[in-house]
Amino acid sequence: MSFRLVVLFGRPGVGKLTIGRHLAERTGFRLFHNHLAFDLALSLFKFGSPEFIDLREEVWLSSLVRAARSDLSGVIFTFGPESTVRDSFIPELQERIKGTGGLVSFVELTCAPDEHHRRLTQPDRAKYAKLRDVKTYEIAAAQGRFDHPVMPKPDHVVDTTHMSAEEAAERIAEFLARSAPA
Repeated sequence: MSFRLVVLFGRPGVGKLTIGRHLAERTGFRLFHNHLAFDLALSLFKFGSPEFIDLREEVWLSSLVRAARSDLSGVIFTFGPESTVRDSFIPELQERIKGTGGLVSFVELTCAPDEHHRRLTQPDRAKYAKLRDVKTYEIAAAQGRFDHPVMPKPDHVVDTTHMSAEEAAERIAEFLARSAPA
């Protein structure tokens, strides 16, 4: 069995980490939450500085490529497109994982605005210093902050508005099973 990287992506608050945890339980894949590298880089450098951007992307890439070269069957990578991520990051990630013989699957999570705003304000988001203010989110979204890097067409889309994290993870797991390489 070859390595599979599942890039679980979407806007802040759509449920990436929560669904990712349930998906990891269902698939046996490891979970690599994007804030692990974010928090490391932020502990040393100012957010958005060249040093922050370089370190965060270096940690993401080196960690995921190392995982692909290991005996792991897969990793779920939660990722939020955000303007300080270089446009070259996603193509480079795809190229490097493909170079190991691995497969990258992009799964987009979406959510209706009312539910999305409710989720943004949840107290559990504070643990990872996640965006929790609707007004700040709306300003950032209007400025296009979450539109880059441009993501590839997703292999699967899940609207999480009216389903539990467990249900969303089940749908993704079913998709992954159907689309597994032979």
